[in-house]
Amino acid sequence: MTPISADLTYLPNETERLQALHHYNVMPDQQESVFDRLVQLSAQLFSLPISLIALVDAEEVAYKANQGLPGLLKQPREETICAMVVSQRTPLVFTNLTQPDQLKCLTTIASATAQAKSLQFYAGAPLHTPVHHLIGTLCVIGNQPRSFGGEERQLLVQLAGLVSELITIRHICLTHQKVTAHDRWQKLQILFAEEVQQLRVLAGYLFAEFGAKAPVPVGVLKPVARRLDDLHQLLQQHHPGPIWYSPAAIA
Repeated sequence: MTPISADLTYLPNETERLQALHHYNVMPDQQESVFDRLVQLSAQLFSLPISLIALVDAEEVAYKANQGLPGLLKQPREETICAMVVSQRTPLVFTNLTQPDQLKCLTTIASATAQAKSLQFYAGAPLHTPVHHLIGTLCVIGNQPRSFGGEERQLLVQLAGLVSELITIRHICLTHQKVTAHDRWQKLQILFAEEVQQLRVLAGYLFAEFGAKAPVPVGVLKPVARRLDDLHQLLQQHHPGPIWYSPAAIA
């Protein structure tokens, strides 16, 4: 099996993709709690220790939010599976990275990095701009092999969609000349973070009833997916333009 390439330079739109990443100015120089809340939620929903919002630049992958790998701010791009998600333009799942048939799908450097960090499970979904430039991923990672079904994959895509929408709304608000636009972003962060926290509480109740296990029980998946749809609608109410992002487009 041919390894999945982390090299994005061959892509015909790589220049435009990098321009889009820099245009949105969302690199992790400024930590924003609303993104932290989303990786905390993602790790909780899949009962995994690690979740990252990864932004794939020309040479490095920088982490806008990090749950479970404290102190990790960036890595060389060739070390990361997240760069491969962007190059393949699709969600990627590796259920058991101790298996040779899955390890050989990775580049040599990414495989060595995963083994050095004892990472055995990875699932990542792309982050899109409104015109579908891929600028990074939302991923969940574990230190044990784990199954990952189609409904779980769709849930991860929904979460990545929310991250993508937040990045776009953030950019519009922070680049608008009116002071009220900046205030709007600050208020939306607080409102959205509160909604995410309420969803975390709901997930806790559901896991107590149905069990925290893999795959995520349907009794947890269904109500959580509905609440994620509600969060999408909440963001659309605050979006200054038309609805632009459909998670189903990459499901």
